[in-house]
Amino acid sequence: MLLRDVEHGDVDAYVRMRCDPVMMAELGGPLPRDGMEAKVQRDVQRVAADTDWTKMIVPDEAEPDVVAGTVTLWPHDADGERISEIGWMVLPEYQGRGLGKQGVRTLLELARDDGRWGLIHAFPATTNAPSNGICRTLGFRFLGKQDVPFAGRVLHTNHWAIDPRTGLT
Repeated sequence: MLLRDVEHGDVDAYVRMRCDPVMMAELGGPLPRDGMEAKVQRDVQRVAADTDWTKMIVPDEAEPDVVAGTVTLWPHDADGERISEIGWMVLPEYQGRGLGKQGVRTLLELARDDGRWGLIHAFPATTNAPSNGICRTLGFRFLGKQDVPFAGRVLHTNHWAIDPRTGLT
């Protein structure tokens, strides 16, 4: 497994992840197909500016165009405070292989070595057992339940946080 930066050619992977009802079931349902090119463009620009890290999870280094999912780390304002948030998605045919957990761990290790992200928050849906399991096994601390806005909807989530410099297991 390796992580590579998002590229302009990743639109199809974004569509498969963000516009599919099964993939988006825990995130309030599929997003519209229109706008995916613009979303990829924004993510590529943010990676180039080094403000966000959007990584594509590549299961086999010999095939860098085959994508299993994404793991992203980005700063944003939440309740008047600047926080760092991590999120991930793994396509159905790659689920259950540990790629999500490995991708999250690898990005947290990069964040630890970089040093600028501080405490990193994750907000998986309360019903998303695999993502909550990743948080639990990697050393995130459970901070409670929280409703968070996402794509014009409100998600019922578990709020987890980790300091990758000290908490990663």
